[in-house]
Amino acid sequence: MAPRTDFPPVRACLFDMDGLLLDTEDLYTLCINIVLEKYGRPSLPWSIKAKLQGRPAPQSNAIFSEWAKLPVSNAEYQAEVAALQQEHFPTTQALPGVVELLADLGRTRYWDTSAAEDKNEKKQRVHIALATSSHANNFRIKTTHLTDLFSVFPTDRRVLGDDKRIGAGRGKPLPDIYHLALSTINASLAPGEKPITPEECLVFEDSVPGVESGRRAGMRVVWVPHPMLKKEYAGREAEVLAGRMNEAADEGNRNGGSADAEVGELNDGWAEYLETLVDFPYEKYGMAIPPPEVESEPEMQHVANEAVSTEELFNI
Repeated sequence: MAPRTDFPPVRACLFDMDGLLLDTEDLYTLCINIVLEKYGRPSLPWSIKAKLQGRPAPQSNAIFSEWAKLPVSNAEYQAEVAALQQEHFPTTQALPGVVELLADLGRTRYWDTSAAEDKNEKKQRVHIALATSSHANNFRIKTTHLTDLFSVFPTDRRVLGDDKRIGAGRGKPLPDIYHLALSTINASLAPGEKPITPEECLVFEDSVPGVESGRRAGMRVVWVPHPMLKKEYAGREAEVLAGRMNEAADEGNRNGGSADAEVGELNDGWAEYLETLVDFPYEKYGMAIPPPEVESEPEMQHVANEAVSTEELFNI
């Protein structure tokens, strides 16, 4: 089919975290492989890891347990992995291009949109939200040392994997988490600012279930996979970008649910692959980025007053 080209400008960017913003995927693999080696099992292959990525913990644990067949209970395995994660997750760092991308998008809050309309300029705020399958405790471990990086996400626009507003069994690859992330943005728009529609959203994902989640939410998607994941799906990129890997159908079969929304078509223009987030092509998505000098001290203080620390967020 001919790819669509008449999209409206992007007004909201919704971000996954693990493997997209942070270099946690290799740390997850490291922790798992230490346990596998202890029990004489082979290292985790990317064919299995690809199915674990992006999913809520209960679903990914079930998939892993079925493959690994460890001689210990799932609870014992989880305890061992959690201890290793406590050791390694505090070393997480932002992936290439992430710091610059979040800083650029964050500056769009300083656009004088009323003046832009008077001059017929295409300057508008690009709102951002976080939509991660990581639960609150893991989120804290991974991000406490990266407070500045994550301060660009208002706390009411951080949707975590154990958010009670996401129904049981309704995590990625189903669309609920991205619908919820968008709703958090629309609930906090300034008076007079039009609600943002799904097709005005751009989802940033590294996992295949995550891409499907964004597509099923009716949103545009940028897929930035780990090089080994990209290799695992070589030749099937168009299916991944369309959200047609049947991940949600599998999830529905496991949980008695349904996908609830249609996936895309091959090469329909709604999604693209990028190797990294370095030098992101804002203009392609109708986004205008202010130069650094537009930031003002009063506005910066206003933003700082609105933000809360990770410790305050989780009452620790």
